[in-house]
Amino acid sequence: MIPTQVFDIYGFSEKEISVTAFGTGLINHTWLVEKEKKKYILQKINTHVFRNPDAIHDNLQLIGKYLEQNTPGYLFVGPVTTLTGTTLVKTPEGCFRLFPFVEGSHAKSVLQNAEQAYEAAKQFGRFTALLSGFDPGLLKETIPHFHDITLRYGQFETALRQRDAERIQASQTLIHFLQQQKHIADRYEEIKQDPSFRIRVTHHDTKISNVLFDENDQALCVIDLDTVMPGYFISDIGDMMRTYLPTVSEEETDLSKIDIREDMYAAIVRGYLSEMKNELTGNELQSFFYAAQFLVYMQALRFITDHLNRDIYYGAHYPGQNFNRAQNQAVLLQKLNSREQLLKSIQ
Repeated sequence: MIPTQVFDIYGFSEKEISVTAFGTGLINHTWLVEKEKKKYILQKINTHVFRNPDAIHDNLQLIGKYLEQNTPGYLFVGPVTTLTGTTLVKTPEGCFRLFPFVEGSHAKSVLQNAEQAYEAAKQFGRFTALLSGFDPGLLKETIPHFHDITLRYGQFETALRQRDAERIQASQTLIHFLQQQKHIADRYEEIKQDPSFRIRVTHHDTKISNVLFDENDQALCVIDLDTVMPGYFISDIGDMMRTYLPTVSEEETDLSKIDIREDMYAAIVRGYLSEMKNELTGNELQSFFYAAQFLVYMQALRFITDHLNRDIYYGAHYPGQNFNRAQNQAVLLQKLNSREQLLKSIQ
């Protein structure tokens, strides 16, 4: 339900607009609003995930102002200002904001080919490159510790100590494999101490649906900037690797179908480096493969932890869903590891 005051504060009369559900996003509720010949995207922020909506508002204001001043030609899809000069509408029913609809654009729910992967990686790289002169310390964490793999491993260990004996016993093989991969989490701690790994403005949610494409399948810009925070480039590369490389989704339970698409890996590397090659340090340039391990391993930890905690975070539509998801990601990690030398040679 959208409160009437949301439309009032934008100067819209409910009689002159049409509102329909829009998109397939899992976090925020989204609607398409049409007023005469203009279209907008209205979102209700999920405050269970984003507990401080003002942090999102402040970040977008800072980034939008910087890009407008330094790269005025960049397509930054920022929120629409209300009649009272804000971009965040707070009501008893929740927090809302409105975005302009980019005519002639579309988002993709499924990655179809390597050319699209290249275009997406190029846009995520461009976004970070354009903000290279912006102080990332000015941004607020909209989801604290979002990609902190040390924290995720600690939560995994806590779940093991709390001992849901039945689920632990049934998950022994998977648990043992994930424990053997702890070096991936340890490497993250080394990166945090390495000055050659720089904190930058990173998107943190680089799935294909967060890129706008034109009718010729050329990427226009990145969207859904709620998770833009200070971070390491491995977060953006890793999330692309985790979601673009697999032949099947993380919901696939037939583990024999899981494989790595090497052409997608090459496309991500080429696309990102087309914008970021001169920004990355030597150590960062050697860390694309680690970035893939980093995100896949972290997601496996999160899924198995939730399974051992009886599905309190992600929930489960059927018994064992988070265990199956964790297994899926573990197999994906195994596939990555088996092709380490080949994938590292792609640059």
